[in-house]
Amino acid sequence: MSERPTDFVESPSLDRDCTTLSRHILQQLQSYEGSAQDISAIMNRIALAGKLIARRLSRAGLVEGALGFTGEENVQGESVKRMDLYANDVFISVFKQSGLVCRLASEEMEKPYYIPENCPVGRYTLLYDPIDGSSNVDINLTVGAIFSLRQQEGDDLDHTAQDLLQNGRKQIAAGYILFGVSTMLVYSIGNGVHSFTLDPSLGEFILAEENIQIPQHGAIYSVNEGNFWQWDESIREYIRYMHRHDGYTARYSGALVGDLHRILMQGGVFLYPGTTKKPEGKLRLLYETAPLAWLVEQAGGKASTGTTPLLDVVPTYLHQRTPAIIGSVEDVELVESFIREGNRQE
Repeated sequence: MSERPTDFVESPSLDRDCTTLSRHILQQLQSYEGSAQDISAIMNRIALAGKLIARRLSRAGLVEGALGFTGEENVQGESVKRMDLYANDVFISVFKQSGLVCRLASEEMEKPYYIPENCPVGRYTLLYDPIDGSSNVDINLTVGAIFSLRQQEGDDLDHTAQDLLQNGRKQIAAGYILFGVSTMLVYSIGNGVHSFTLDPSLGEFILAEENIQIPQHGAIYSVNEGNFWQWDESIREYIRYMHRHDGYTARYSGALVGDLHRILMQGGVFLYPGTTKKPEGKLRLLYETAPLAWLVEQAGGKASTGTTPLLDVVPTYLHQRTPAIIGSVEDVELVESFIREGNRQE
């Protein structure tokens, strides 16, 4: 009797010794005796926030009031989506009773959220973008969340958070959560980049890939070409170069985390340059570009404003924006070469 071509083949089960996120972090931090438990606990709280947001997103179309706009604007002057507000509140609620962090800073809040009862113990600040690419939520496309962890310096008694106005090399952890076909968490604590996939049946993030290395060159360039005529001529010349040469392909989803994840795994470059109206660009340094620059450099890539390494930029205020060119070393340097040539001709 011949086999039926449609016979069901059961997928292999997970290894009983599969590595969870919490176990992996402790393995990474085994030489940092004093802070290992705290950072591990903070990362587990970030993972919990990711699980709660993923659950809400998976049912967004069925839950009344989950989609659409709130009718309000955030500190950036942008219309606030209901999912933005929900995700921001999730991060606050997850950390409020934790005793782990003293401050939470988000692009959705004008000033940091202080947790006074945590301050004597939790000397950390979590900076985050709760929902990146929220315009994709209502049409069921990929979105993400970005996070960065910094050690608090000084007492910040006047609540000005001046110690956060330092370069990106002051980060001690950074990463993102990608809400797509599966929910993934990608992080680095300065010892490589590692990805985890959420297994809903276990409620755990399971190690998917360790020590990710971005290719030195990739075929993908990711940019919103709708802004073409608002860019400097040097960026327009770079885009014309890409159009004229075989071997390149454009991919842009409108969600930074999704586009950056593709670049991290396949190589290439993501860029969001400044425009004539907004020469500083659109993306926030502390909440978006610095965490992703940290992550990509840990994976062997490069991150630049076009003229300066992104991780060297010192912000002058919490919500500062910056141009961003992030990805494979060769591809970032190609964009930089066009910018240098443009500057020489001015």
